Amino acid sequence: MRTTFSAIAIAALATVSYSTLAFAAPSVSEVLAANKAATGAAPKQTVKVEYAYSGQGMTGKVDSLWDLKTGMWVDAAVIGPATETQGFDGAHSWAKDASGAVTQQDGGDQKALGTNEGYRRANMWWQPNHAGAAIVSDGEKTDGGNSYDVLTVTPKNGKNFDAWFDAKSHLLSRVVEMQGTQTFTTTLSDYRATDSVQIPHKIHVSNGAAQYDQDMTATSVAFLSPRPASAYAAPKVVLNDYTIAGNAKETTFPFHLYNNHIFADVKVNGKGPYQFIFDTGGINLVTPPLARELGLAAEGHMQGNGAGSGHMDVQLTKVSSLQLGDATVKDQVFAQIPLDSMDNIEGVGMPGMVGFETFRRFVTRIDYGAHTITLIKPDAFDPKDAGTAVPISFNGNTIEVPATYDGVPGTFTIDTGNRGSLILNSPFVAAHAQFAKYSIAPEATTGWGIGGPTKSHVIRGHNLVIGGQTVAAPVVLLSTATKGADADATQSGNIGGGVLKRFVVTLDYGHNKMYLKPVTQPVSDLDSFDRSGMWINRSATGYSVVDVTKGTPADTAGLKTGDEIVSVDGKPATATPLYETRARLRNDAPGTVVKFTVKRGAETKDVSVTLRDLI
Repeated sequence: MRTTFSAIAIAALATVSYSTLAFAAPSVSEVLAANKAATGAAPKQTVKVEYAYSGQGMTGKVDSLWDLKTGMWVDAAVIGPATETQGFDGAHSWAKDASGAVTQQDGGDQKALGTNEGYRRANMWWQPNHAGAAIVSDGEKTDGGNSYDVLTVTPKNGKNFDAWFDAKSHLLSRVVEMQGTQTFTTTLSDYRATDSVQIPHKIHVSNGAAQYDQDMTATSVAFLSPRPASAYAAPKVVLNDYTIAGNAKETTFPFHLYNNHIFADVKVNGKGPYQFIFDTGGINLVTPPLARELGLAAEGHMQGNGAGSGHMDVQLTKVSSLQLGDATVKDQVFAQIPLDSMDNIEGVGMPGMVGFETFRRFVTRIDYGAHTITLIKPDAFDPKDAGTAVPISFNGNTIEVPATYDGVPGTFTIDTGNRGSLILNSPFVAAHAQFAKYSIAPEATTGWGIGGPTKSHVIRGHNLVIGGQTVAAPVVLLSTATKGADADATQSGNIGGGVLKRFVVTLDYGHNKMYLKPVTQPVSDLDSFDRSGMWINRSATGYSVVDVTKGTPADTAGLKTGDEIVSVDGKPATATPLYETRARLRNDAPGTVVKFTVKRGAETKDVSVTLRDLI
C-alpha cells in the first residue's frame, strides 16, 4: 500500500476546458517581454510573503521566502495540527515533515518540481536564453470567456509545465503541472503592487473536487536584501522524541508475515497491543475505529492516494506515544485513514500502520528469516555485517533504489506493503517493448491498494539485480494501470515483500542507505503465482469471489464474480484465514483439485477447480 500525504498540497486530477482560437498567437519572446513589463522589476533580490491558508478542512498560515536570482526557496506552514517546511536549495529539494524529521527529497519528480517552483518564482524565463529552459508556444486559448497566451516550459533539470498568461494584463494567471500521476492546476489572481511590482495575493489550487480545494491569501509582502544560502538549506535537526527502555541501543520484537505483509504488535497512548502493518510505502496512521476507541480528535479533509485508481479521505490527529517493543516514539502527528475498510481484502485486521516517520528515527532491521524487527539508535548502528549497501533516495514518504530488471536500469520503490515481488509501472512497460517477448498471462486482479484493485499481466522473466544482489526470475506484474501509483512515470516500478523476504533488510534513512543480506533460513511461498485464476476476499460467510480471469481454472469450473465460497474441501471457509487459502491456491501442485461449496443467490452448489500454472 502506498500513501502520499502533505498538509500543504494534496490534490487529485484537475481538468481544464478551453478552446483554441484560429488566429496566430504572440511568440514566446513577445509573451515573456509583455509579462516582464506588466510585472515590474523587483527592487531587491529576496521576496518574503506571508499567507493565510484555508483548505482541506483546515486553516493555518504559510510563510514563503525566495531568491529572485537563484530560484532558491523555502515555505514554512502551520496547518491544522501539522507543522511542515519544504524547500529548494538550488540543487536539491528537501522537506521537514510533520514529525520534525528532515529528508532530502530527490526521488521521483521531487527535485524537478523544486526546480520548477524556483524557476517560476524567480521569473527565470526573463533571463538570457530563458536560463536554459526549453519554451514553446501552445497558442492562444480561451477559458471562461478570457483569453490566454499559453507557453509550455521545461526548465533545465526540471519538467514541463504549462504557464497561462492573461492576454490582456499579461500577468501569469495559471500553472498546470503534473506531479507524480496527478495534474495540479494553480490559479493566481488579485494582483497588487508592492514597490511597483505586481504580486498575486490569491493562490487557488484546484483538484476538481471542492472538498480538496486549497486557497492562500497574501497578508504581507516585502522585498528584502539577499539572504545567505543557509536560509534555504535543509535545517540540521536532532530528533529527541524517541527512547529505548533502559537506555538500550536497540530493541527487537517479532512480526507475523501475512500475504507477504509485516504485522507486529504496538501500543498507542499506552493501550493495546494492536497489530499494525509495517509499511515502507506508507505513513504512521490509525483507523477511525481505533481513533474513536482512543478518544483521538481528527481534523482536515485531504485526499490520500496509492495503488489503485481511487483514493481514501485523510484526516490528521495527534498521538502521544507509540510503543514498539521497548522503543517509544512520542508526540506525533498521525494520519487517520479508513484502512479498516481493507480488512476483508487483507483477511487480517489493520487498525493502524507504522510507516515513514517511525523508520526515519531509527535504523530498522527487518529479518525476514527470523521474523523479527530490530530498531537501532542511529549512533549505535554498525553496518559492517549488514550486507550489501544500496543507496536510497526519498520521494515523499517512500524510498527508491536503483536496480535493473532484465538488463534494463530503473528506479524502484522499496515497499514492504506490496505483497508481490516486482511491479513494473505501466509507463515503464510501455517504454520497453522487450517485455512483450515473454509469455504473458491474461490481465487479472493482482493486488489491492488504498485506491482499490490493481490489474496486471503476469510474467516470469529474467533477473532483478539490486546492489549486486541477483534475484533470479521473480514473478513480475506488468501493470496496466492508467491512474494511481502503478501509473507513475517518474518511477520504474515497485519491489515488494515477495523479493524482500529473501533478505535481512536494514534501512538507514539517516544515511540514505539500505542493506541487503540473504537470509540463512529456507524461504517458503517463494515466486509462486495463483493457479486458480480468481481473486478472493474475506466475507461473513467465507470468501467472496471479486474477480475471475477468463480462460483460467476458476472460469472453466464456472465460478463467477459475486459468488460466495462457504467451504473448501469440506471445511468451512470461515475456519481458514484468507492468507492461508490464497497461499494454497498459489503453492498446491498443478493438477490439484480444490473443491469449493459456493452460494450464488439462493443456490448452493459444489465446484471443483483443477489448479494449473498460469505463467
